[in-house]
Amino acid sequence: MSYDALFQLANALVLPQWLLIWFAPRWGFTKKLVDSLLIPALIGGLYVYLLATASSPLDPREFGSWAGVRGLFSKGNDATLLAGWVHYLAFDLLAGSWVWRDSQERGIAHGWVLLPLFFCFLLGPVGVLLYAILRLVFRKRIARTSFGK
Repeated sequence: MSYDALFQLANALVLPQWLLIWFAPRWGFTKKLVDSLLIPALIGGLYVYLLATASSPLDPREFGSWAGVRGLFSKGNDATLLAGWVHYLAFDLLAGSWVWRDSQERGIAHGWVLLPLFFCFLLGPVGVLLYAILRLVFRKRIARTSFGK
């Protein structure tokens, strides 16, 4: 399978879970899918395959410096670069799933969570940051309303 096809496959694998947490957040199947870790596990399998077919083996010492990390990608092949993309897909999905799950447990209206979820999809850590701010706002709002009782 070509790297372009693997890229398309990886993107297609994460899309159903993203669509469900955006548009069917209270559907029982959404919770089952997110809790199962099925999609991140499939992405993990693709990641392992890509690492195994990368042109140079990973050296854990390379993760200790910027030059080492840069070297991983500069001397790697398409499998190395695609593994990096798949890594982002998996962790952004896990971050978005955590945001969705936590907001459900806290009873935060889904409309408030859509923007952080969107940013988790595009820029994982930005979405987590936005959600952390949202949690603070809701915590203060709950504390204010509870204080007067």
